[in-house]
Amino acid sequence: MKWKKLGRIFQPAQHVLPNGCSEFAQSPQALVLDDRVRVYFSTRVREPAGKFLSHIAFVDFDRTMKSILRVSAEPVIRLGNLGCFDEHGIFPMNVVRQDGTIYAFTSGWSRRASVSVETAIGLATSNDDGLTFQKSGDGPILAASLHEPFLVGDPFVAIYGKTWHMWYIYGTKWIRSSPVETSPARVYKIAHATSTDGITWERTGRQLIADRLNPDECQALPTVIQINNRYHMYFCYREATDFRKNKFRGYRIGYAFSDDLGQWTRDDDQGGIGFSDEGWDSDMLCYPHVFRCDENVYLLYNGNEFGRFGFGLARLEW
Repeated sequence: MKWKKLGRIFQPAQHVLPNGCSEFAQSPQALVLDDRVRVYFSTRVREPAGKFLSHIAFVDFDRTMKSILRVSAEPVIRLGNLGCFDEHGIFPMNVVRQDGTIYAFTSGWSRRASVSVETAIGLATSNDDGLTFQKSGDGPILAASLHEPFLVGDPFVAIYGKTWHMWYIYGTKWIRSSPVETSPARVYKIAHATSTDGITWERTGRQLIADRLNPDECQALPTVIQINNRYHMYFCYREATDFRKNKFRGYRIGYAFSDDLGQWTRDDDQGGIGFSDEGWDSDMLCYPHVFRCDENVYLLYNGNEFGRFGFGLARLEW
């Protein structure tokens, strides 16, 4: 795999975003329409108390991914009601088109007391080409369970044949002892589930991708594409602690491949994309999303500071 970086294509500070948001365009996720590519992302607004709320917005590009056509004026989906799993934000939101309906799989989050956050996966649908989404209910479709006790989120869904496949993350533990963290640090891994309808999911119940750094490696935001009868997964990974300002412990992009969607071989060195020598993606690479448009395969991704300064694009070189 070899990617050609095409540069940063969206900077949130240069646009008027919904709800007064002005920072972050995290986890860009593409919906290819007839005349454009709609890219959803999570942006933030700061509350009076100083904490953030995450909202989903979108930007429309032409099908060459060179020109911005439109930026959404309103959030495309409302946050959760009081006490709901997505009360304080949605990050990220992955979309899938099936039988004329666009399904959105959301990663909702809410604040906690002893730890910073809890997450779960929700479902919403759109019948207006993804301009707005209506939630299927106030609760999640995938959440903490006996062997995935917290932090279920980061869904990516693809349909192969009649089977819906979801790759997502789940938390394995919280770490209390780090001297560089002001609150407990989380550890999470990538997992897999299948469904016949996109609503009821059967989990495989195991960590899918092997660790590279150490057992406390954090793996996030998987994205999968089929090319030439092989499945390719991109994701991001980091150390569990001291990752926010330390380039050598922060997010970078990982890669794995599979021939059967069951067993995955990790081979980050063959992923084909790395840090730039300088600029907006020189210290961090995170939140990848792979998609097809016309004859091209593209990779959307965030750079330094978890997408605070926008997202970039790379094209697969055949």
